[in-house]
Amino acid sequence: MPDCLASLEARRAGILRAIGGLGDLRAGSITSTGGRCGNPGCHCHRPGDPGHGPYYRLTRKVKGKTVTETFATEVERRKAQGEVDEYHRFQQLARQLVAVSEQICRLRPVQPSWSPEEKDGGRGPVTSLDHQCMRAGASERRSK
Repeated sequence: MPDCLASLEARRAGILRAIGGLGDLRAGSITSTGGRCGNPGCHCHRPGDPGHGPYYRLTRKVKGKTVTETFATEVERRKAQGEVDEYHRFQQLARQLVAVSEQICRLRPVQPSWSPEEKDGGRGPVTSLDHQCMRAGASERRSK
């Protein structure tokens, strides 16, 4: 049985409240990198050494270009991770909002609220001259 309109509207209101309660957010993904440097005498070249890093980066698209931001501290990375997590929560809520709104649109009855312009096809109010022209056109068509 489909949800009733009132319960769907209540769900939509709840989703909108949740969106309003979101904190700072930003798009992108955080990845870690590491590896070996170019100095052959460095510890990172010893067998079994994990190398340098990890270094964390936020990567995102801005106007079609990939932008990368590197974090100097673990505190910066944790802050950015929280913002990315909040963005993912926003995306999830937005998908839910669209799904509920689509259901509402299908269930909401059509309200006949025609304006005078819509009723006559946008021609505006009919005048007595219009009636005369219509009658004249009808008699011309009959005579042909």
